Amino acid sequence: MTTITNPRDARIQAIFLRAHLRMLAAGMKSSRLSGTQILKAVSSITGHVYKRGQYAIALEDLNRIINE
Repeated sequence: MTTITNPRDARIQAIFLRAHLRMLAAGMKSSRLSGTQILKAVSSITGHVYKRGQYAIALEDLNRIINE
């Protein structure tokens, strides 16, 4: 079992956002966060601005951050 000691860490948030973006890219919707809210959260981590529907680009950027 893994314990997350600092959930505010950018890499931890990137992992959770990556999973959510994968769901959105597959066509699934979340009742808690909209696509716009997810892209804004990704923007705060990556520093890039994403327009509506740019889930694949955001996924690539998050993967780059996670794999650093």
